Amino acid sequence: MIHETAQIHPSAVIEDGVVIGANTTVGPFTYIAKDVVIGEGNEIMSHVVIKGPTTMGNENRVFAYAIIGEECQDKKYNGEPTRLEIGDRNVIRESVQIHRGTVQDKGVTIVGNDNLLCVNAHVAHDVVIGNHTHIGNNSILGGHVTVGDYAGVMALSAIHPFCTVGAYSYIGGCSAVVQDVPPYVLAQGNHASPFGLNLVGLQRNGFEKPELHALRRAYKELYRSGKTLAEVKPVLAEMAEEWPSVGRFLDAINNSERGIIR
Repeated sequence: MIHETAQIHPSAVIEDGVVIGANTTVGPFTYIAKDVVIGEGNEIMSHVVIKGPTTMGNENRVFAYAIIGEECQDKKYNGEPTRLEIGDRNVIRESVQIHRGTVQDKGVTIVGNDNLLCVNAHVAHDVVIGNHTHIGNNSILGGHVTVGDYAGVMALSAIHPFCTVGAYSYIGGCSAVVQDVPPYVLAQGNHASPFGLNLVGLQRNGFEKPELHALRRAYKELYRSGKTLAEVKPVLAEMAEEWPSVGRFLDAINNSERGIIR
């Protein structure tokens, strides 16, 4: 079903069963396959490919040659009807690839709201991207990666499968991330190492000085005290009673499958 206010270029190919909401535009030579549901106010430009099962929310902008909802590159994938879910107000730039999930994991790839995915970024199967993230040009999110809210993964960086990039963290360009990056941390290199807090990002997102001081103390406990993780955890737990944001450090340690960068 295509809403009467949607504008579809005559050269676009829309398969039967596609749902397109009000005031969405679809540019020339775009192909949208069955099992795709697109919300309201989206701008889908020329030469875009969208396959399903995929749902897309409202007010997203999808630039030329993006490939969304394609089957994944995992050798275990055998044609199962896995999904892709995209939220609202995302900007998906030229040649971005976002693949559906696999039944060996959640069966779904998820992109939240208000994210910027820059040119040729690759979002592999079963990735979960939160809200307000920045995924840079030619960056790679391997399968099963999680990127927290307000995190940045800069150009030409690669995130190893099953790694987590914590909320408000920042991965500098040309980095190779092979373990989890805790929240708030600035990391760079091959392999990526911690270089302090992402202070600029934290300040831009409303963190005040007292909280920043608490996060600095937590960072020093984790990275500069010489303590083991087992010794650091009770200290962080005590700090988190006053500053809940410190608890994210503790969660990163406790929930990590691959260990955190150190």
